[in-house]
Amino acid sequence: MWMTIAATDRRDRIAAYHPLVTSTLKSDFDVVVIGGGHAGAEAAWAASRLGCSTALITLEPGRIAQMSCNPAIGGLAKGQIVRQIDALGGLMGLASDATGIQFRMLNLSKGPAVWGPRAQADKWRYAREVQRLLGACPRLSILAGEAVEILARDGRVEQVVLADGRRLRCGAVIVTTGTFLRGLMHTGEQRTHGGRIGESAAAGLSASLGRLGLELGRLKTGTPPRLHRDSIDYQRLEVQPGDERPVPFSYLNEYPDQAWAPPLPQAVCWLTQTNPEVHELIRASLHRAPMYSGQIASTGPRYCPSIEDKIVRFAEKASHHVFLEPEGLNDEEIYCNGISTSLPADVQEQVVHGIVGLERARIVRYGYAVEYDMVWPWQIGATLQTRKIAGLFLAGQINGTSGYEEAAAQGLMAGINAARLLGRGGTDAVLRRDQAYIGVLIDDLVTKPPTEPYRMFTSRAEHRLHLRADNADQRLTGLGRDWGLVDDARWRLFQTRQAELDRAIELSRRVRLEGQSIENCLRRPDGAWESLASRCTALADVRPAIGRLLEIRARYGGYIARQDKAIERAAKMESRLISPSLDYNTVPGLRAEARQQMSRFAPRSLGQAQRLSGITPADVTVLAIHLDRGVLASERDPAALSEKTP
Repeated sequence: MWMTIAATDRRDRIAAYHPLVTSTLKSDFDVVVIGGGHAGAEAAWAASRLGCSTALITLEPGRIAQMSCNPAIGGLAKGQIVRQIDALGGLMGLASDATGIQFRMLNLSKGPAVWGPRAQADKWRYAREVQRLLGACPRLSILAGEAVEILARDGRVEQVVLADGRRLRCGAVIVTTGTFLRGLMHTGEQRTHGGRIGESAAAGLSASLGRLGLELGRLKTGTPPRLHRDSIDYQRLEVQPGDERPVPFSYLNEYPDQAWAPPLPQAVCWLTQTNPEVHELIRASLHRAPMYSGQIASTGPRYCPSIEDKIVRFAEKASHHVFLEPEGLNDEEIYCNGISTSLPADVQEQVVHGIVGLERARIVRYGYAVEYDMVWPWQIGATLQTRKIAGLFLAGQINGTSGYEEAAAQGLMAGINAARLLGRGGTDAVLRRDQAYIGVLIDDLVTKPPTEPYRMFTSRAEHRLHLRADNADQRLTGLGRDWGLVDDARWRLFQTRQAELDRAIELSRRVRLEGQSIENCLRRPDGAWESLASRCTALADVRPAIGRLLEIRARYGGYIARQDKAIERAAKMESRLISPSLDYNTVPGLRAEARQQMSRFAPRSLGQAQRLSGITPADVTVLAIHLDRGVLASERDPAALSEKTP
């Protein structure tokens, strides 16, 4: 039978002509991607490059990959995600390197497990670069329009209907709608329907997803005011320069022999801070703040709070940092990182003018909060496909996450899995927690559904020493090759780099300095690679990037070995897969709460089952025994087992 959502009776908002828009009457596609943000761009990139005829539907093609909030890519844990996207063959790292105007490696005072590459980007050039890369994708059509209806037959997607009546037949749909599903923006008492400033909301698709049987929720995020760059007193601010020797995100820029340099001129950022007078002003205005007046009922991000939340939750603090970041080399707007707010415009004026260096600053765009619909991610599996409707994938903020990087990672994996579902590859593409932050992210979503916008942190990864920013290619490029997204050129460069690393490892064990091998010298606290290389001519041909890898391997070798053993133990649980159709009510000895939780979340493996809330080690043991009995029974008589564990 058909599961149908009626199209809304509203005026179409088809974007004006844009060079990306495909002039085609084609109505049959393998994959349809709904939404042109960071998740949608990666999903379309992956699916089309894996051989699927792909349509990317977006309200305004000229805003594909727009940076709606902070004009930056990467950071703590997020930078690791971008490196992983690149190692798998995605596009975010390439676009960041091409358009970055300041590169910094964060957390260098700590160990390499938590170093985080970050790039301030020219937001307009970034969007254009992503659009350029997508424009060169084979089998990708960009369609201007609004998706208002999804049709499914017998539990599988078949069509996407646009507001102008066009129908696109397809085998898979990837929904990446960001903050646009019934988006409602708040600035003080003022409310405006829209997903971001200047763009309307998407109203019809929420109802479509609901009638397809998905349970929706509502979350909130926000953005700070922007200031005119010529109205700031820079003499009173602390300068924040970038790194002298920038490290690129993309391995394609790290592999070549010559040192990489950013193609764009580099810029500085500035630092100021709030003060007790500003805090008192905000406290006196809380009754006008939508989050505290009751105007906004949905939950906002705890780890990227508004300035109102900071003042209330950290009442003892006398100040909070405010980073002033240019939105582009030629852009007049300066982003105020640290004072995200939905306070009324008149209060925002007073707050800004109360901060050192901003006394005469001119606000060109006020901060605002936006509420939007999302789908509770316990309804998706590890491939990001919904469990109710085959061929329907969700990626990005619709799954309850925040951040460009988290969205892009999900989009990439959804695009890969949609292509594999349609025969462009083998089994599901799933990353484990010990393989990538992307694996941690998706596993957290499907086992611990967020009650607030989910943001990645290094502390969420139990194997973070293994998941460093410097070795993502060693962990993931082989997988990307197996999945078909790593092309021949990238693969040859990777193999060359690996051969270079292997030779350097052998050299570090053979060459001696002051009676010790270089490998042992690197283990000492004062054994920095640069110092050793300057004193030993035998190391002259080893590139600095390879030398840094040797230093990390040697200095943290003992810790890495212990973590490898923990990963090996955990892998045994992860390899015990559970049939998605297992009836947990038939498992003898399983507690009622465990049956309820496992039935609801349908864990992929014993390892995932043990991470579900409310599940005890005894529950996992009972389930393991049941699975073992089933396997033994099937070996004696395959007909005796209706649900054999894969």
